[in-house]
Amino acid sequence: MSLHFSTKAGTLISLQGRLDSARIAPLLSFTVRDWQLGGQACFRDVQGRLGTGPWIVRSSCLREDGAQASCAGAFLSIPDVNEAELVSAVEQVIASYGDVHPADEVLIQPMLGNVLRSGVAFSHDPNTCAPYRLVNWSEGCDTAAVTSGMGGRLWQQAASSEVAPPSSLAPIISLLEELLVLFDGSPVDCEFAVTSETDGEVLWLLQARPLILATPAQSEMDQAAWLDSIQRKVARGMQPHPFLMGQRTVYGVMPDWNPAEIIGIRPKPLALSLYRDLVTDSIWAYQRHNYGYRNLRSFPLMPHFFGLPYIDVRLSFNSFIPADLDDGLAGRLVDHYIDRLLAEPTLHDKVEFEIVFSCYTLDLSQRLERLASAGFQAHELEAISTSLRKLTNRIVHPKDGLWRADANKLDMLNARREELLASNADPLERIYWLLEDAKRYGTLPFAGLARAGFVAVQMLKSLVTVGVFSQADYDCFMGGVSTVSGQLARDRATLDKATFLARYGHLRPGTYDILSPRYDEAPELYFDWNQRPSAPEPVQPFSLTLPQMRAIVKQLEEHGLQPDPVGLLDFMQAGIELRELAKFHFTRNLSDALALIAEVGAQHGISREDIAYCDISAFKELHIAAVDPKDVLLRSIEQGKARYEKTLKISLPPVITRPEDVWSFQWPETAPNFITQKQVTAAVVGSDDRAKLAGAIVCIPNADPGFDWLFAYPIAGLITAWGGANSHMAIRAGELGLPAVIGAGEVLYRRWSAAQRLHLDCPGRWVEVLA
Repeated sequence: MSLHFSTKAGTLISLQGRLDSARIAPLLSFTVRDWQLGGQACFRDVQGRLGTGPWIVRSSCLREDGAQASCAGAFLSIPDVNEAELVSAVEQVIASYGDVHPADEVLIQPMLGNVLRSGVAFSHDPNTCAPYRLVNWSEGCDTAAVTSGMGGRLWQQAASSEVAPPSSLAPIISLLEELLVLFDGSPVDCEFAVTSETDGEVLWLLQARPLILATPAQSEMDQAAWLDSIQRKVARGMQPHPFLMGQRTVYGVMPDWNPAEIIGIRPKPLALSLYRDLVTDSIWAYQRHNYGYRNLRSFPLMPHFFGLPYIDVRLSFNSFIPADLDDGLAGRLVDHYIDRLLAEPTLHDKVEFEIVFSCYTLDLSQRLERLASAGFQAHELEAISTSLRKLTNRIVHPKDGLWRADANKLDMLNARREELLASNADPLERIYWLLEDAKRYGTLPFAGLARAGFVAVQMLKSLVTVGVFSQADYDCFMGGVSTVSGQLARDRATLDKATFLARYGHLRPGTYDILSPRYDEAPELYFDWNQRPSAPEPVQPFSLTLPQMRAIVKQLEEHGLQPDPVGLLDFMQAGIELRELAKFHFTRNLSDALALIAEVGAQHGISREDIAYCDISAFKELHIAAVDPKDVLLRSIEQGKARYEKTLKISLPPVITRPEDVWSFQWPETAPNFITQKQVTAAVVGSDDRAKLAGAIVCIPNADPGFDWLFAYPIAGLITAWGGANSHMAIRAGELGLPAVIGAGEVLYRRWSAAQRLHLDCPGRWVEVLA
């Protein structure tokens, strides 16, 4: 006979004597009516049945643990209560109910001792409603650490997973399975603690309640079929490939062209297909080969698993190998890089700074010592150094640097866009050519300028490492960089609304997302036009001292690098600035194309919400073929919706290191990127709470250029869930001298964005939750 949930106390009582996988501590409950009519009798019952304490006095209100709302954490529980404090504790718990019902209960149990770990566990993922077993726990004696929002560790596994969980969590998974059987499959949420007893570790069930899901739970059979398909795809991808160096691969959401930062971990089909078309299917490899790296053309960089985009890290690492490097050495390098990432997966958003050697820097010989300790020979290190020097000189050459030609292509992009938009071309033709030009004259040069930007930042960091610059010099140099985003903040303070929007109106948070309004489509959403912000303080430009100039001359001569000190600084500044400028210009083409896509959809009675599920290939087909437009679009939308429904149900780790990770994994705490050497303490707000932005630490999911409107407000700090050390928002925060944490990762971002007040200590690389 199946059980039914009732109050916190009632459910625990019904489970006593029925559980094999966990124990329930002795308990006593009474109603508010019982307490009011005979408090002393209740008091004597506690002493008689639960010993001398200490006890925990817990809420068991009728409004808790219901089928429609859990009210988790809404009412008081008081731990470590002794005899003298018991009456007061019961009164406080009852008072926390507010509108008290006589049938509301109070639950009292002995305090558990020798607690090793504790937390909460779910039979289903509350976010996706999929049958994933989730265990959120912390080590130590504080049984409220997780429920009070202090974080903890998170394990997740599919219901049909055959991969064994860690031995310390296996009993908790067994408890979830037993509760599901006892409650006839109803999704369940429970709290637990594990104590050390004379007979070993003991699992205690502290609470069980219905898990309220927004939609009906997904079937375990469907989940198993989808995950099996993903596992097989991952297993195939991890095999050796005849045209690739390296024996295996890893998949990640943040290496290289980091989709988590640009389009999010669950992009709609239109955004995903646009990013593939504009960057990751071919453009990325084409431009990297142009810059002197191995030829990876025809290799799509970003596979997706039912719509969840990942970077194939072996492909990425191959593409950072100089083209003239010996194949045998190249293969050993790729394997070494992958081994390093497997050993330190928190580096997945910093691979170019911490793992691969993609350019020559002034500290390269010190950095290459890591390879020496991994068994690479001296002549191999010399070969790597020579190849990187040659490649870097081609990029940074003061007159013939590759980035100069790429910068010139931006003018062609803008000229062709103006000509196209002024023509009589129909919307479908405009969409086609806006996107084709965005590739040829936009993302292609952007990929090159982004490469130059990475080289620039690495060269700048190496000046600090070899002692020519101090960290303060580094910050001063970055603060003196003038990007488009910096100009936006200055223009917001000086230009009228129409002029400002004519220049910046194409920007939108979520650059590839048609559902995100452009600045000029919803100007009131992003800016307070009744107030003109103060112009940012002018930044003192960085200037070299004479000793620094002499030191750089010596370093460049010793390392065989071509530019002089002034040329090197010019390159570093231009590399960082032009990367942002290229992004600004190609996103105008993209944004205009998205506006036209919405227009074409509207012509056929299709909303923006629906067109977001369409693949961009449908619009290419409409441009090329004589077909029924509405039929083509609706078919693509139908397919996109069906796949996206699966996208929403699937959870995968940010780094997939083996096929089995598809079934079960622990969510990692990443190593965030701390920007500037400043500290700040402030309230935490989301970007949609415009009235509270001033003086606050703002949390946004992605380090996307479309969020530049935030800098028109005097915010105190910034936290993003995704973003690398050289991402747009990292550059922007450095330019503004704004304390920021870029790329916190899913676990830390959830914790910090849910806080009311934080302290950011960027030099100490520390974030503290204050409230």
